[in-house]
Formats: sequence, C-alpha cells, structure tokens
Amino acid sequence: MMQRRTKIVATLGPASSSPEILERMILAGMDMARLNFSHGTEEDHRARVETIRALAQKLGRTVGILGDLQGPKIRVGKFQDTKILLKAGDTFILDALCPLGNQERVGLDYKELPQDVHAGDALLLDDGKIELEVLHVTDTEVHTRVIQGGPLSNNKGINRRGGGLTAPALTDKDREDIKLAARLKVDYLAVSFPRSGADMDQARSLLTAAGGTAQLQAKIERAEAIDALEDIIAASDSIMVARGDLAVEVGDAAVPAMQKRMIRLARQMNKTVITATQMMESMISSPVPTRAEVSDVANAVLDGTDAVMLSAESAAGQYPVEAIAAMSRVCAEAEKQDTQPIVERNSTSPADRIETAVARAVIHTSRQMKVKAVAALTQSGTTALLISRADSYVPIYALTPSPETQQRTTLYRGVYPVAFHHTHLEPEAVIMEAEALLRKLGAVEPGDIMLLTMGEPIGKAGGTNTLKILKVGEHSA
Repeated sequence: MMQRRTKIVATLGPASSSPEILERMILAGMDMARLNFSHGTEEDHRARVETIRALAQKLGRTVGILGDLQGPKIRVGKFQDTKILLKAGDTFILDALCPLGNQERVGLDYKELPQDVHAGDALLLDDGKIELEVLHVTDTEVHTRVIQGGPLSNNKGINRRGGGLTAPALTDKDREDIKLAARLKVDYLAVSFPRSGADMDQARSLLTAAGGTAQLQAKIERAEAIDALEDIIAASDSIMVARGDLAVEVGDAAVPAMQKRMIRLARQMNKTVITATQMMESMISSPVPTRAEVSDVANAVLDGTDAVMLSAESAAGQYPVEAIAAMSRVCAEAEKQDTQPIVERNSTSPADRIETAVARAVIHTSRQMKVKAVAALTQSGTTALLISRADSYVPIYALTPSPETQQRTTLYRGVYPVAFHHTHLEPEAVIMEAEALLRKLGAVEPGDIMLLTMGEPIGKAGGTNTLKILKVGEHSA
C-alpha cells in the first residue's frame, strides 16, 4: 500500500483528458481529480468523470472527484485590439457601459463595480500586475490613475486591495453547475469567494435540493473570508487555501502565515484542507520544479495540509504526469522529516461525542505503543477523519462498504480507503476478516500490533464505540 500521507489533487484539462494520460496520472499518485467548472461543457466533465472512475476501478485505486464552481467573475471586458499597454501616470476609465475597450477605457462584466469603490481605493488587475488608484466615481464609471502599468488584455480579473467587492458568492452559472455537480455525483464541491458561513449554507441547500451528497469545500480567497474564517469553516466540510486572489487582496507577504493559521484551524475543527495555487507553476513548461516550489510543497506538508493541488500544471501544462510524480516525491520526503505532531488537541477538554473519545484513545495508544496500522471500520468515514486530525504517523485504513465513503476519504491525510464487506454479524468474526484484509494488503504481518475501531452491535446504525488492540496472528474466534 502507498504510504505517502499527504494527498495530491490534480486539475483536469486539455493536457489531461486522454485515458492514457489519466491512467499515468493515477499511477503517478493522483488521489483526487479536480473539474474546473470555469471551463468546459457538461459533456467534457461527464466524460472525464466516467474515464477516471473506470480507470480507478481497472487499476484497483480509489480516486475522488472535486467539482470547482467558477464564482463571481469580476473582470474587465474585451478590447477592440485584444490588449493595450498602460503606463504609470495614465488615466484610465472602467466603464460599465463600454462595449469594446480602447486605450482610454474598458467595459466591466460586473456592472456594480462603481457602487463598490470610492476615491482613494486601489484596484489590482490581472492578479496584481497592474495597480490603479480610484480618482472619482460616477453611476457607471470608475475614473482611475495608473500607479503600476503593464499590458492589459481581455477579461483580466479585478480585485480591490483589502477586499470589499460585494459580488454574491453564487452566480446564476454556479447555481446551474451545482445541479451539474449533483448529476455527476462529485465527491467534493468547492465554492469560490465565500464571504461568510451563510454563503456556504446557501450552496449546501442548493446542492441538497439537487440531490447531491458532495462534501462542501470553501475556497478562502477574499479578505472578508479571513475575518469570518471560523464561521466559514464551521459551515463547510473542507477548505481550500486559494492563494491567488487572496494574495492580491491581502498582500502576498501576509499569505504564508495565513496559510498556517487556516490549516491549523481547519484541523482543530475536524475539517480537511487543500493548499493550492502555483505550487509547481514552473512545471507548466519544465520537467522539473524549482527549488522554491519544492520548499513550498514541503512546507505545506509540514503545516499539516491534507492535500496539495496542481492547477494549470496538470490541466494545460506539458508535464502533467511528471508534476504529480515530483509532488509525490516531495511530500513523501517532507513527511520523513516531520516528527512533531501537527495538532495537539486539548485532550483535557470534554469529548463532544463517543467517536471523538475513541479517536483520542487511538491517537494516545498509537503514541504509547509500536502500532503498525489502524483499521477503522466505518460507514460514514467520520472516525477515520477524527483520527487523522492529530497526526499519529500510523497509517489509517478506512474499511467501509460504502463507495461514497471510499471516495470521500481520498482527501483525508494519512487515510487509505479500502472496500470492506463483512459477511458476519459476530464482532470476533468481523475482526478476523478485517485483520486478514490488512495482512493481504501488506499493511501488517504476524506479531505486529494493530488497532481496530468499530461500532457494536454490528449491523446496527450508529457511531464507533469500540477500540480493540490486537496482536496480528494471535486472534481467533
């Protein structure tokens, strides 16, 4: 069994649509495939989902699917000649009514921008490459002076330094894509630009109404989201540290410390977290990463992220397979150096439920004894998640009959999903079956100590309430 604990999410796109490339990506270590709903048709996404599911089954792997909503596009419009060059000191107008842009002005796809900004505001275009200072505002126009110039082309993004643009988190397109996500049965659904827990609640109710059961992931990419971080995490199942837009709004120097705080807080609140954006950016056109990128990925691992993500590297780059292999290698090496538990939960605080107490007992026992593996017999995956929140450096096998739970746990750090259909209702027989399965997987050998969590009585709906400490090979019915 693969022992890399940190998971790898790879975005699919033109460079990663053929079955041959996708198979190589899975073999190289892709744990979850990301569908970017900003691009492609329903047919494109459906074909990729079906191909991934079929290949995973063929290869005996479990690969999760993450659907990612586009969110509000706050962008400039198009130019008559595709692009212009702005110079420092130029005046430039963002005009909600302008059909085609020129050297003096450009249109807006977000018509409410003039109502959101004021004189003195700094507007950052094209991921912060261009900076405009707002001079004055009319009902439909934002008059600015160029502080930092450069080329500006069609449909580049607009951010306001410090945040504060009021575009709703869910657009009409997002509402349709939520229905698409439900039809495709994605395992996770990422919501772009949420500002509050209420945004996530709205997305969840729309997903539920569409018949979807995906875990909901909040992409933290607005300055306002930092202020409402606990509220957003509480309303979500997972978060993404989306460092692109976030860096533009709060300043790039502030992001590393924010990343550490977000990862720590998500783990403390028993949620999963993906770290994303430009992790292996140079591998879009290079077969090897830069040393800085290697350090970036390794530091995210040391911070305790559940997963690291590739965007354009795997969607449109020349080396999608090599990028996954490089990321996998870096993660595995960083984990060898990591000897400090990521989160020391306050074990003196009362456990909020029985599963929490069992999970804490697993973590404590695995640190006191030489435990080789943990087998978590689970219907929902909750116990495996709770154990994984405090890294015990012992592999956790989520033994579950539920394909949905197998897919979901592909994101949990240090958790490996395994299909398990027990044939008995007697606990002793089920334990023997679980032990035999782990031996077959090569996870344990006779004489090893393993831990097993389960719910008793067997076959009755309910949470995990039992921890067994087993010496492999000595158990008999």
